Amino acid sequence: MRLVTYRVDVEAEGRLGVLVDGLVIDVAKLGTRAGVPLPSRMLDFIDLGPVAVAELKLLLDEAKGRWPVDGARPLASVKLLAPIPRPRKNVFGIGLNYIDHVAESAAALDTSADLPKKPVIFSKPPTSVIAPGEPIVHRADITQQLDWEIELGAIIGTTAQRVSREDALKHVFGYTTLIDMSARDCRRAGQWIYSKGQDSYCPMGPCIVTADEIPDPQTLDLWLTVNGVEKQRNNTSHMLFKVDELIADISQGITLEPGDIIATGTPEGVGAGRTPQEWVWPGDVIEGEVVGIGKLRHSIVAG
Repeated sequence: MRLVTYRVDVEAEGRLGVLVDGLVIDVAKLGTRAGVPLPSRMLDFIDLGPVAVAELKLLLDEAKGRWPVDGARPLASVKLLAPIPRPRKNVFGIGLNYIDHVAESAAALDTSADLPKKPVIFSKPPTSVIAPGEPIVHRADITQQLDWEIELGAIIGTTAQRVSREDALKHVFGYTTLIDMSARDCRRAGQWIYSKGQDSYCPMGPCIVTADEIPDPQTLDLWLTVNGVEKQRNNTSHMLFKVDELIADISQGITLEPGDIIATGTPEGVGAGRTPQEWVWPGDVIEGEVVGIGKLRHSIVAG
């Protein structure tokens, strides 16, 4: 299933929907008609665990296109928000997780050329998350080196504490597309949170594809363009630490909870690694996609 958070007008609350044949079906309204209580918020739905996914699938199959009154709207008529508009905790970011990106970062930034022996973990605050299509804010008084990174996002579905690699993917609810914006000149003493955690630096969406539809997250193509010019293209098979390894590693010391988000790293092709280096500025447009999940398109604006 392809789950979204949407609203019908600027004053409406975000609601949980599922995409079916170009329509957004309201999950709570579908459940109400069937006498099955289902939540109207993504995080509440994730909290219910695998049983909620199975129940929603059953209701969709039984409906056979007969949708609730006022419970089905054309996708073009609604505003999509980030699937999880306000994460409960910081997004877990993974740095230097593609071999070629390690090399380009070592050449251009103050990172080691040696492959990491353990995942490199940072975080992005909930306030960095923005909806598909919302502007990315460029603060010229803060940065002159705003860079791009396309990434696969993994959404945790059930609590993972000290899990093995073999069991790790059982804890995944689904996957989404993320762009990890990075102000390269805002790194401080090797710390990345201010560089990567500023407001609007985590575009997310347009949906969450449930894990049953992506049994192997290491087979996905991903790409990014700036003003229509391709900058990144790769496949998640080239991750240094695979999704199951990331979950197993983090969970040894930090309990992962339903709704937690892991941005799994970016391949080579970032602006800092180019000769000469390239940065985005107000007026530029970034597009990126994890193929099979969805595309993001964002303009850069002055702030």
